[in-house]
Amino acid sequence: MNTDTENTLATTRRLASEALDRASSTVKDLRSNMQDAANRGMDAMSSRASAAQRYMGEYARTSQRYVADNPMKAALIAAAVGAAVAGIVIAMRHRRDLQDKYF
Repeated sequence: MNTDTENTLATTRRLASEALDRASSTVKDLRSNMQDAANRGMDAMSSRASAAQRYMGEYARTSQRYVADNPMKAALIAAAVGAAVAGIVIAMRHRRDLQDKYF
């Protein structure tokens, strides 16, 4: 081979090696950034889940206290909520039946 061809091959090899090194470094950076983002997301979800759990625990304790202090009122509220839910379900079924009948 002549020297120009050898120089061209050496230059091409060097450029390819440098490009591969840069690409490898970029992939490592991306992987690191993705891992950091995933960890931050998991930490945020964990803290929100803990906060929700604390909130629900407080809500349950407050509800228990209210029922213990006002049993008759609590029973009437529960009956009213149950009747409202039943009414909504019946209305939705009726509406669906009408749609099925005409369409």
